[in-house]
Amino acid sequence: MFLGRLNTEQVFPYPSVLTEEQEQTLQELVGPVSRFFEEVNNPAKNDALEKVEDETMKGLKELGAFGLQVPPEFGGLGLNNTQYARLVQIVGQHDLGVGITLGAHQSIGFKGLLLYGTPPQKEKYLPRLATGEMVAAFCLTEPGSGSDAASIRTRATPSPCGTFWTLEGEKIWISNGGLAELFTVFAKTPVKDERTGETKDKITAFLVERAFGGVTHGPPEKKLGIRASNTTSLHFDAVRVPAQNVLGALGGGFKVAMNILNNGRFGMAAAMAGTMRGLLEAAVSHASNRTQFGAKIHEFGAIQEKLGRMALLHYVTESMAFMISANMDRGDPDFQIEAAISKIFGSEAAWAVADECIQVMGGMGFMQEPGVERVLRDLRIFRIFEGTNDILRLFVALQGFQTLGVQLRGVQAALRDPLGNVGVLTGEVTRRLRR
Repeated sequence: MFLGRLNTEQVFPYPSVLTEEQEQTLQELVGPVSRFFEEVNNPAKNDALEKVEDETMKGLKELGAFGLQVPPEFGGLGLNNTQYARLVQIVGQHDLGVGITLGAHQSIGFKGLLLYGTPPQKEKYLPRLATGEMVAAFCLTEPGSGSDAASIRTRATPSPCGTFWTLEGEKIWISNGGLAELFTVFAKTPVKDERTGETKDKITAFLVERAFGGVTHGPPEKKLGIRASNTTSLHFDAVRVPAQNVLGALGGGFKVAMNILNNGRFGMAAAMAGTMRGLLEAAVSHASNRTQFGAKIHEFGAIQEKLGRMALLHYVTESMAFMISANMDRGDPDFQIEAAISKIFGSEAAWAVADECIQVMGGMGFMQEPGVERVLRDLRIFRIFEGTNDILRLFVALQGFQTLGVQLRGVQAALRDPLGNVGVLTGEVTRRLRR
């Protein structure tokens, strides 16, 4: 993209990765999940209670919703990214508070275990995570560390015998913080540089059980939106973490954290596409039934323009979400920029669609009963968490320029000896002319 070359096989024809069996499995899930959210889950009640109802949580566990991407050998459904995105879309259409509860559990909570876990770690935790018996949470943010993740102060100190680490610190705004029994925690650890012999602090990821002792949480936070999700602070007071619970490489925690977030962002675009679908349905229904000036308001050009714009934003977000998930399923390793773009675009598009939905519905949209005001409140956080849109814009630019910089360094070196590097320079000129 930054080199001015389109990787057409990722886009044309639009990627389709599901086998006939996977398509059938997905269709068998779509119906029950949709009916559950239409008939059992009550988003308004969840919002008012500021928690997901117990009956809803029980039903979600029975549906297998807590282990969508856990391999079948560990008791999960073993869905690929495309199948997962489709179900996330349904959740996003009906209740973003429930969506955060499920997403904090599997999209980031134990995603690191799927990506970096050792066979013993997976065997120990995945079966209970898949059933929802054990809920997971992702613990990175601290009072003095938000977007600047590298500045965390939580520490883990190795024992003299080398069999455990002692964890001390505080995390804030942790989704599922009061529900979780397993935490992916990032902490500073002393790491010796094998080359220089110098010891430096580096971030390491740990799998921490509440049962280890010393793990406490604060009261649920009072929030603008996604009130049904549980958000708390977490305190780690001399928590003994077994050495075998290090996740990934010692000192490699920053990479673990970034890859977890990169792998989960496509799901946010899918959720936003679902939310926009629900908002569009609400706006169309109101416009089709509301009469003003002797005509249904959907007949007015101004309303048609709003609905058209809303449909366009939904279509683009949905297309991006499933294109990225399909390319991930095909094994393409280069999806981080696209996933970040989809998160930025989807979260801002959904906010715009919610705003326009309220405008189409007028005073009715401002009332609690239709539920659109709740959706607007819920949506505000999506431009902030899992990488603020401002930081992600910088990430997209940096990643792109790094790739471009590697190529241009080669061209710069070739210019020092143009006669000896005619092939390199000719190739660069040819590529530019083809644009």
